[in-house]
Amino acid sequence: MAAVGENMVGWLKFLGVVNIIMGVFVALSIIGIIVAWLPIWLGVLLFQAGNQITEARISRNYYHLVTMMQKFKMYFMIQGILLLISLIFAVIGFISFGAALFSAFSGGDFNSY
Repeated sequence: MAAVGENMVGWLKFLGVVNIIMGVFVALSIIGIIVAWLPIWLGVLLFQAGNQITEARISRNYYHLVTMMQKFKMYFMIQGILLLISLIFAVIGFISFGAALFSAFSGGDFNSY
């Protein structure tokens, strides 16, 4: 596991930095300030996981690999929750769009109660 982890360090830190930069760009918009902490947090988790692999290699204390896996667990849990929320909003959007199209093509308008 340590050997595989050593091959991942560069990519983890790269993706961590990219996520942090994306979070900073999202924060530049007014609405984006509300959700900018999410990509920043995800980037920090990836960067910390990469650091834990480096610490495990240097100190030969493989408890750092357990800490790395805890960071991965948190990262994937947050990504999963965000995916579920996105899917729920997508379904609501499709239903709303379909209802609007059905109403528009059935001769009714939005103001007829």
